[in-house]
Amino acid sequence: MSTEQETQLTATRYRKYVYVWLSLIVLTSLTVSVARLHLTSYAILIAILIATTKAGIVVTFFMHLKNEPLILRLMLFVALLAFTLIALLTFSDVWYR
Repeated sequence: MSTEQETQLTATRYRKYVYVWLSLIVLTSLTVSVARLHLTSYAILIAILIATTKAGIVVTFFMHLKNEPLILRLMLFVALLAFTLIALLTFSDVWYR
């Protein structure tokens, strides 16, 4: 592989990580905006959904899950889904007290 091809490949990788980083910043800003809107009990639900999305992005790109076998990705997805549901059920108990 020539030096020019390696440089182009490296630039493509860095560009992808910059886009991922920018998306995480946008989602963090969205979380802060939702918290300032004072949507009562829905703010927690929206914040958890945004946090789950951000966790999925981090796991997919920074932990290279997208290159893993399908079964591993499905297992992690089920675990994250279970965690999110448990957290939502916990908060729903607090909401209706």
